[in-house]
Amino acid sequence: MRADPAVLLDVSRLISRLGGGPATGIDRVEAEWLAHLQGRPHLLLCRVRRGQLLLPPQAGAAILRWLGGALDGLPPPDLLDRLRGRRTLPARAEAALRRMALMRAGPEGRGLGRAALAHLGQAVYVNVGHANLQAGLLANLRPLPRAVLIHDTIPLDHPEFTRAGQADRFRDRFVAAVAGAELILTVSDATRGDVLRWRARLGLPGHAPVVAAPIGTRLAAPDPAGLPADLDLSRPFFVALGTIEPRKNHALLLDAWQMLGRMPDPPRLFIIGRRGWENREVFSRLDRLPPGGPVRELSDLDDGAVAALLARSHGLLMPSRAEGFGLPLTEAAGRGIPVLATPLPAARETLGDYAIWLSPDAPADWAAELARLSDAAPRRLPPLPVPDWDRHFALFHDGLSRSLRDPSVTAM
Repeated sequence: MRADPAVLLDVSRLISRLGGGPATGIDRVEAEWLAHLQGRPHLLLCRVRRGQLLLPPQAGAAILRWLGGALDGLPPPDLLDRLRGRRTLPARAEAALRRMALMRAGPEGRGLGRAALAHLGQAVYVNVGHANLQAGLLANLRPLPRAVLIHDTIPLDHPEFTRAGQADRFRDRFVAAVAGAELILTVSDATRGDVLRWRARLGLPGHAPVVAAPIGTRLAAPDPAGLPADLDLSRPFFVALGTIEPRKNHALLLDAWQMLGRMPDPPRLFIIGRRGWENREVFSRLDRLPPGGPVRELSDLDDGAVAALLARSHGLLMPSRAEGFGLPLTEAAGRGIPVLATPLPAARETLGDYAIWLSPDAPADWAAELARLSDAAPRRLPPLPVPDWDRHFALFHDGLSRSLRDPSVTAM
């Protein structure tokens, strides 16, 4: 196989997430892969209602336009979706993609592998979105080699942080990926260790190399135009960035700000991110925040607005209890913004001594450090070199080349 084979990229996650609020880290990775493939030999695969679609390259250009907000050209949902009351953006996108499809297949994609091979010649199936991972589909994609990116094993390690039933669904996807792929990529060395540990614990085949290929960080240009007009930036403030879910540990920040409330003029906290799941107590606390108080919840900010806040902040706060990588960490460190975070393996691997490391169970320590930092002008550090996308793609191609040179892999 040539060094850089054509790619059959699975975009099922991107389509399912259209209109679902600010992009998550996994969304951004799938979008980066899609953008990377523009102008390169590729096709797309998308799971839709009751089946799978094999899509031409122009579908990718359309999806990127939709992600950018150009939705005017989307048709209405198909008749069956309309009859069922499904009028969402994903339903409209699926209607558009069905019209472009090179081939339609059932849910397990029978015949898709050979059809993609006929269009592309040498090619590899790539799934970077934790979606559409099922054993039957992966088997039916043969004779294409299959490469899967695993972002973390949090649902296996910490089922208490996930929605009901998600841990079991993730386990099924994990088993399908590890048993059915020729190459497993991970977003960090820490996650690579987690994948190897769970592969052994579940007794899964060990034929596929597991390669750490840290994802890149794209630093958006600051653009304050997207910030709320009434946002007061005249006082010291900190930023917490990410979905409001249990493992992100926003409760610690709210506890710390209760302690800071004893100060005559406490710093501000801007919590940026959509509300997630299984987090009713934190949501209730957020709902009770007084208008004009030191803590404010912000959602639906675009990347430029988030960058503008980071650029003026006293620091990024990330008291997470579990992470596979943590894009906000590199988005801040790449700009020289101070970072206060919990010393998780993936975070320590990425930031080293750059961050101020604090326990996820010590709000008083966080409050003390926040008071110290806010008592001076915003501190700026030498920007930390952060992973770039070119290296991620190079590691993918190198890992794929090595895996396919191994006779024990090519025989699978």
